[in-house]
Amino acid sequence: MKRIFILLAAVFISTAAFSQAKTEGVHIYNPDANALADLKAATEKAAKANKHVLVQVGGNWCSWCIAFHNLVETTPTLKQAIDDNYEFVLVNWDKDHHNDEAMKYLGFPNRFGYPVFVVLNGKGKVLHIENSAYLESEEIGENGKRKVGHDVKKTISFLKGWTVEAVNPETYKVKAK
Repeated sequence: MKRIFILLAAVFISTAAFSQAKTEGVHIYNPDANALADLKAATEKAAKANKHVLVQVGGNWCSWCIAFHNLVETTPTLKQAIDDNYEFVLVNWDKDHHNDEAMKYLGFPNRFGYPVFVVLNGKGKVLHIENSAYLESEEIGENGKRKVGHDVKKTISFLKGWTVEAVNPETYKVKAK
């Protein structure tokens, strides 16, 4: 019994160490950034470019945040949907950097977990907070289990639904014949 306990403890410790090492070298988020200043700068830039701001709140510790970032970087249609319609901002949240002012400004999106997405208009108004769980894949892998990760189609649908054009009431007015 003692051997089993020692073996399990060793497996647990090595697994914890490995999972720490996997994300230790990842530096997608800048913990030292002035998140509120970054948000305001992106908002000004978005207003001039007739775009919205897409904010991804998360941290370098978050495997789902890193996976989403990698999905965007490796999926041209997804990257283009963001680049064409949004100023994209990463806001760090970790145990040492809560970015309280930015979280308040964004409507405390961290209540949904990480990553979480916030869409702001060119005036800095929060238009939408998206719980990333709604963007997860429902695809079943060969092993019979649900695949881990975000779904590209769901994500593009979310992004298209919050563009400047999509939320402009003029877009939906019936045109006179």
